[in-house]
Amino acid sequence: MTSETFSHTIPGQPSLPSPEQIRRAPKVLLHDHLDGGLRPATVVDLAAAIGYDKLPETDPEKLGVWFREAADSGSLERYLETFAHTCAVMQTREALFRVAAECAEDLAADGVVYAEVRYAPEQHLEAGLTLEQVVEAVNEGFREGERRARANGHRIRVGAMLTAMRHAARALEIAELTNNYRDSGVVGFDIAGAEAGFPPTRHLDAFEFLKRENNHFTIHAGEAFGLPSIWQALQWCGADRLGHGVRIIDDIEIAEDGTVKLGRLASYVRDKRIPLEMCPTSNLQTAAATSYEEHPIGLLRKLHFRATVNTDNRLMSGTSMSREFEHLVKAFGYTLDDMQWFTVNAMKSAFIPFDERLAMINDVIKPGYAELKSEWLFRQTTTGTA
Repeated sequence: MTSETFSHTIPGQPSLPSPEQIRRAPKVLLHDHLDGGLRPATVVDLAAAIGYDKLPETDPEKLGVWFREAADSGSLERYLETFAHTCAVMQTREALFRVAAECAEDLAADGVVYAEVRYAPEQHLEAGLTLEQVVEAVNEGFREGERRARANGHRIRVGAMLTAMRHAARALEIAELTNNYRDSGVVGFDIAGAEAGFPPTRHLDAFEFLKRENNHFTIHAGEAFGLPSIWQALQWCGADRLGHGVRIIDDIEIAEDGTVKLGRLASYVRDKRIPLEMCPTSNLQTAAATSYEEHPIGLLRKLHFRATVNTDNRLMSGTSMSREFEHLVKAFGYTLDDMQWFTVNAMKSAFIPFDERLAMINDVIKPGYAELKSEWLFRQTTTGTA
């Protein structure tokens, strides 16, 4: 174990970013589920178009509330049940195209400049689409959403992540699909679903294939299940990133005098700069954390883990990247400098080539934050207020 001195005191800052500054700040999103981010009105429209009559509400506003309340159960399994409705209305090319295009638009309007959005192609085959048709419809939707965003003065790039369901047996097939479309908008692979009882080691053939092909993948681990799932994802499967990874906190001890001791797994994750795709609001809903103030991201940021901020499921959590940062600003006193740190962490960890990541950091992210900080300094010097 490693140890170091740790202070619980949050450094004081002259000013915290306003909601408008947070929205305008360039943000990078690595963990967002396509079927968890639909607009409630779109769910209603698509359900009516196909005669799907199982929605609990047909008023968009009430439906949005229902999704949030149903997801706010403290159980990952119950949380995942809400996806039956969104997947049910995402079974045609037109529906997939629309949902993907609106996803890119919504993220761009929220200040997201780069996003990796994941979905499971195997869950969209009920109306007769092939896996390839699903991928192509979503990719075309993302491109259309990027075009609409540009027309509205926003900049965004969206990469698709193909997900295999960990309780199913199609991981190798989806990994091969990921590889086939790696130069056509798909940037990586993931497995998702209930962790307990479905370890990532069930899909070693998929991970071995991706490693042989020099392709990228992340694994949902350390959310509902603890340190063993993180260890398996890294040491057995070789994941590039950890989806959530919030339970790494179980390998960190804080003594009463403020001394921090990292266990061997936590030290490995930090020292190897393994990215953690943290989703604060979602973690509260699934009881992986008890409050924003107690969320492990605060400690992990101070210990300089490669922590990133993400939405997970914007519909179910009633959230956005701006809302996630608003919660963290309130809980931990984060400034624009902290937001930039998280954002650069995420961009460094993206599944696109190094030169493209570097260009996004130097040409988009850093200038965007520099402009916001300059505006703040100007107001402070001219009005005496932050």
